[in-house]
Amino acid sequence: MNAQQTIRLAVVDDDSGFVTVLSKRTEAAGWQLRVLTSPVTPEELLAMKLNALLVDVRVLGEDGWGYLERVCGTLPDLGVVVCTGQSTVAQRVRGLRLGVDDWLSKPCHPEEAMARIEAVSRRRRGSRTAADALPIVTGELEIRADRFQAFAGDGSLDLTRREFELLQLLAETRGQVLEREAIYQRVWGYAMPHGDRSVDVFVRKLRQKLEKRSPGWRYIHTHFGVGYRFDPERRGVAAEPPATAGETVGSQAANGSLTPA
Repeated sequence: MNAQQTIRLAVVDDDSGFVTVLSKRTEAAGWQLRVLTSPVTPEELLAMKLNALLVDVRVLGEDGWGYLERVCGTLPDLGVVVCTGQSTVAQRVRGLRLGVDDWLSKPCHPEEAMARIEAVSRRRRGSRTAADALPIVTGELEIRADRFQAFAGDGSLDLTRREFELLQLLAETRGQVLEREAIYQRVWGYAMPHGDRSVDVFVRKLRQKLEKRSPGWRYIHTHFGVGYRFDPERRGVAAEPPATAGETVGSQAANGSLTPA
């Protein structure tokens, strides 16, 4: 695969021999590999921005089927390949029906596993192409994932890659309040360090660029002590009355629009 198609793979397996050889082969191929000796939550997998997950169901324990169902159901864009020891036809069929893309039996050569993962990733990319090509049009904005840029009026917002990813996340979850920690994990790809203000800084920069190109609209709303909500509204039409941080939190918590910090 070329540099533009680098695969981000996580492996949940405690077979040190298999993982060592796989690590060497994926490194030589230019892949990005995360080795996990125990399962992590779907939210953590999402934050890793993976193309595929290779998992030995033996490592998952008693809740293996439930875990596979949660991952496949929560992360429909993630390719999931099982590579495990001896299994029955009934087990393989059950896994595939839960959403697993492919099933390999050990002993398995790492090259075969990589070829299966590449095939799964190609299918996933193909299924996303049409959706990714469609811009998000909201307010005066046109958000173009194919160009990693947003446009308003007759010009570009000149967003950096990180600013675009932040705007895209907020726009895709329109109307939802996203906590700062969740935003950081999904945009930066790891847990937010204590006291880090990167989300606030980037939201401020993003607001400045939005106001410059689309001054008649307000796009990003602050939920004090919690995070941010994307919900475009014309300025002066549905403007929110001024309130203190405490009053804002209290009133929104009362009508259920705000989750606790």
